[in-house]
Amino acid sequence: MKISISHLNEMKFEAKTEKNSFIINCPEISPLEYFLSGVISCSATDMILLPKNQGKTVSNLVIDGEAIRNDDFPKKINTLHLDYSFNSDADDTAAARYVMASLETYCSAINTIRTDVAISYSITHNGIKIRENEKMISGQSKIDMGAIESCPS
Repeated sequence: MKISISHLNEMKFEAKTEKNSFIINCPEISPLEYFLSGVISCSATDMILLPKNQGKTVSNLVIDGEAIRNDDFPKKINTLHLDYSFNSDADDTAAARYVMASLETYCSAINTIRTDVAISYSITHNGIKIRENEKMISGQSKIDMGAIESCPS
């Protein structure tokens, strides 16, 4: 994977990947906000694709993320809480497995930061809170739900 960042003017940059390009407009959106958006959207793609592999569908998916950072430099992320809310035609156990499989196995972005960031999650499935502030067990488990197609990375 290769990415090139070029300065355009003031605090605007162009990011070029092997497939496309986009503008990074700081401070309108900070690089850390882009980073967290990428981390969360990685899991969001899993939340659509994992159920699809089992003949199920997910709708009304919203993943809210809240990160806590150091006050001083380096202002690294220490904790990340992800709040998953979605509807599906799966039961609550399967719905929770989709989230856990994304976090523990399939989301490369989350798995890149998981040893350095305390990650927790909550799940609201079909309007009912089924998990509240669960902790991710960093580096300890793998949930295999088979091969899935994914956003090319």
